[in-house]
Amino acid sequence: MTNNWLRRRWLNFRQGHSIYLIFILTFANFILIFHRLFIERVEVLNEIFSSVWLFAVFFVIMYIPIAILIGHWHRTTQVKVETELVQRQNPMMAKWWRILVDMQTGKASKEEIEKFRALLKAIEEGKDAPEDLDNKKE
Repeated sequence: MTNNWLRRRWLNFRQGHSIYLIFILTFANFILIFHRLFIERVEVLNEIFSSVWLFAVFFVIMYIPIAILIGHWHRTTQVKVETELVQRQNPMMAKWWRILVDMQTGKASKEEIEKFRALLKAIEEGKDAPEDLDNKKE
């Protein structure tokens, strides 16, 4: 096993954990804690939401549209800024752009061009990049 294999599994674990599993657990945790510590202690709210399931349904019905609106705002205003900042720190992207510029100006070596083509082909086919094409300093 290569070091990259372990790193990819670690990345997959973190994404599955933080994006999906913890999202569901924190959602349920919030509903249970909020109901116990707030709804049950405020008499008016406890009469309306006597069951945690009733509160959970109400909460989800209210929460989803609000989250969609915030997500839309984020996608239309913030993603561009985030993407630009991430790309400015991405050494692989910088290498790709440098090779493209070098190809246009005739400064790229045949080996660089062939490696670049192989990498792009692997990406198009949905495959992992060959080990010698991963982000290594030349």
